Amino acid sequence: MASEKITLKEKIGYGFGDAASSMFWKLFSMYLMFFYTDIFGISAVVVGTMFLVTRIWDAAFDPFVGILADRTETKWGKFRPYLLWVMVPFGIMGVITFSTPDFGMTGKIIYAYITYSLMMMVYSLINVPYASLMGVMSSDGKERTSLATFRFIFAFGGSLLVLALAKPLSDIFSNMGGGAVNLQFGWQMATVVFAIIAIIFFWFTFSWTRERVKPITEKTSLKHDLKDLWVNRPWFILLGAGIASIFFNSIRDGAAMYYFTYYIPKQEAFQMTLFGSKIDSISSFYFVLGQAANIVGVVLAIPVSNWMGKKNTFLSAMLLATVFSIFFYFIDRNNTTLIFAMQFLISICAGITFPLIWSMYADAADYSEWKTKRRATGLVFSASSMSQKFGWTIGGALVGWLLGFYGFQANVAQTETAQNGILMMLSFYPAIGTLLGAGFMLIYPLSEKKMEQISGDLTALRVKND
Repeated sequence: MASEKITLKEKIGYGFGDAASSMFWKLFSMYLMFFYTDIFGISAVVVGTMFLVTRIWDAAFDPFVGILADRTETKWGKFRPYLLWVMVPFGIMGVITFSTPDFGMTGKIIYAYITYSLMMMVYSLINVPYASLMGVMSSDGKERTSLATFRFIFAFGGSLLVLALAKPLSDIFSNMGGGAVNLQFGWQMATVVFAIIAIIFFWFTFSWTRERVKPITEKTSLKHDLKDLWVNRPWFILLGAGIASIFFNSIRDGAAMYYFTYYIPKQEAFQMTLFGSKIDSISSFYFVLGQAANIVGVVLAIPVSNWMGKKNTFLSAMLLATVFSIFFYFIDRNNTTLIFAMQFLISICAGITFPLIWSMYADAADYSEWKTKRRATGLVFSASSMSQKFGWTIGGALVGWLLGFYGFQANVAQTETAQNGILMMLSFYPAIGTLLGAGFMLIYPLSEKKMEQISGDLTALRVKND
């Protein structure tokens, strides 16, 4: 049962879960900093500090969720119930986060700290169990990579939906009522639309997936789980690689709106329609192109990793992204063709790494069980969410701090220094993340041959225990 083939319907159901999460992830990574500075009305430095403070706590919260999920026993399994229990609070908190209260500056900052912290905790409560679910749907390494591929195809589909519709929806709602344009109401109502879609998608994931892999030993203690994690070298390496990879993506995403608003302010029109919405600016085309390229990368992950192995594929993608990111700095701001070409190539590299690292987390859980005869899937998979949060923390905080350091001021023409700083956040700073990711992957020890041995040994132990 543990290694049986997963049906297409179940893979699609699993994919819906990351479509839901990624809609909000993309809202946060692409628009939240811009929302806080230009619509909500607080400074970039304050936002950067808030991201650091709240996300450090939130990342530390992830292992707690993993431990809790590992000890959950219901008729639906360990991880699926959290999708059912948390999907509505997830949607509600997203809307509250993108709401602007009629407070003074101090009140707004307190509101932002509280609502953003709660949003990230709710995100952990649904996303850590969702990530862990892949580890118990099948024990077959290729099936896991296939699941991860479906997951990220749907994830980037959800991101495309946000990139195509967030601005048009916010514009529509902002102009409702016939009075003055109300951007605060527009962004709040646009988020309501995405919240409803996310709840529906999570319901499909809960309904269409099943948990199959059972631990060799059911009873375990928190002390043993933490001890096992401490000696799980592949887990720590993946944690570092994941942090570096998300740092690379988050700093590029966080700076992109500023790049097109203040570095390339005169944007050409494009005659292109997606999801019924016309893409009419360089920035919109750039964002959508990046998501499309991510999907290309995700699709390439399976054949390339089958040829080169997961480790070598991840390593190669990170090194190529480093070269392309550095080259991005030297592109003339008027050369939109080359800007788009580099965005496409960098995004393909990023897309390749996403399903691979999640499949590797499942391998790390198997490695831990093989070595210790105890399984803690939720705790191991909390590394995935931790790496997202830490990488996003570092990248998001740096965007705010660097904007302040380079002299950025919202809603005015930027100095040459500020413009160069924004360009650095699309080029050299992300390259630091990709180099670090490549460095971690160089020392990753779980090859395909090793995982075949581990999988065979675990299957034999489960058959023996049955």
